[in-house]
Amino acid sequence: MKEINTKFENDIFTAVLSGHIDSSNAAQAEAEINAALTGHDGCPVVVDAKELEYISSAGLRVLLRLKKAHDDLKVVNVSSEVYETLSMTGFTEIMDVSKAYRKLSVDGCKVIGQGANGKVYRYDADTIIKVYFDPDSLPDIQRERELARKAFVLGIPTAISYDVVMVGDGYGSVFELLSASSFAEIVQTHPERIDEIVGMYVDLLKQIHSTEVTPGDLPDMKEKVLSWADSIKDILPSAVYGKLVSLIKNVPDRNTMLHGDYHLKNVMLQNGEAILIDMDTLCCGHPVFEFATAYLAYLGYSELDHNNVKEFLGIDYELSEQIWNKIMRAYFGTDDQAVLDGYLSKAKVVSYVRMLRRLIRHDPDNVQMIDHCIRELCSLADKTDSLEF
Repeated sequence: MKEINTKFENDIFTAVLSGHIDSSNAAQAEAEINAALTGHDGCPVVVDAKELEYISSAGLRVLLRLKKAHDDLKVVNVSSEVYETLSMTGFTEIMDVSKAYRKLSVDGCKVIGQGANGKVYRYDADTIIKVYFDPDSLPDIQRERELARKAFVLGIPTAISYDVVMVGDGYGSVFELLSASSFAEIVQTHPERIDEIVGMYVDLLKQIHSTEVTPGDLPDMKEKVLSWADSIKDILPSAVYGKLVSLIKNVPDRNTMLHGDYHLKNVMLQNGEAILIDMDTLCCGHPVFEFATAYLAYLGYSELDHNNVKEFLGIDYELSEQIWNKIMRAYFGTDDQAVLDGYLSKAKVVSYVRMLRRLIRHDPDNVQMIDHCIRELCSLADKTDSLEF
């Protein structure tokens, strides 16, 4: 053992271990930790193993006695070698143990996708990294990995993160997607492939929407939309808000999967197969909710400023509109524009609810867009009797 450094900050006791802990120094290490803990009874205890190279059975017994004395003990920043020892001996099952994270930089990497919670970067030809905006995103990362696993088990082709890394002061999930390109990249560089890409895009969307999930296994999109409506209650006429809540509540409940943020940047093409990414929005419910969020990506956020879609999807507004219309016709199997407009007007009700919530939270000074959404929502609510299609 090289040395043990201890500190007490923010009511948390931390012991930093380094070098080797074995039969020659385990008793000394334990004595030093216990001496430093004197006077701090009941406080959380963290063992930081970022510099620990080796731990023997004698050192493991020290951890075990610390765990018995401090039930909330955490062992953090554990190297892969030490983690393997802890795992093989069952310590990862009886105490909170977390690995150290590799550090990677995305400086100079191309952004190939962006959602509400993070950006997706092309790290190299084989790898993409989703970097989360929230520096305390580990619970979100674990949640998204679990959602992706559930989708994969149910037959949805999706990328599953194989590693979590540090990126700056935050975290990222690493995915192996060998030479994959997003659908957005493909239509930018090969516009002659638009019909092919739209066909694959719609086929995957239909597969998602026909996939049954166990009730309660995924978040219910209807509940989320109702919470969006509640957040804008004070800026809507009471009659409009009441009609809106009634329309949402009357959408038929469905235990079928939704992606929740389905657009060209969140579908990758790898070896001729469409692969779904950015799974943190995965949920279940009626397809009207899916089309509501998708409309925003293609056209909704760009209704007053057509440059927005260029910044987001990398394509001109006119091309985005063309692709959206092709998606609608392919999904619903009709060229009847009146029918398609009817479906879209239903989806737009939810679209404007979400857009208003986002504007109020993140862009409250954009009065022009807020007023536009309120006018459109009031008009649609007045002439809409059902959101079902």
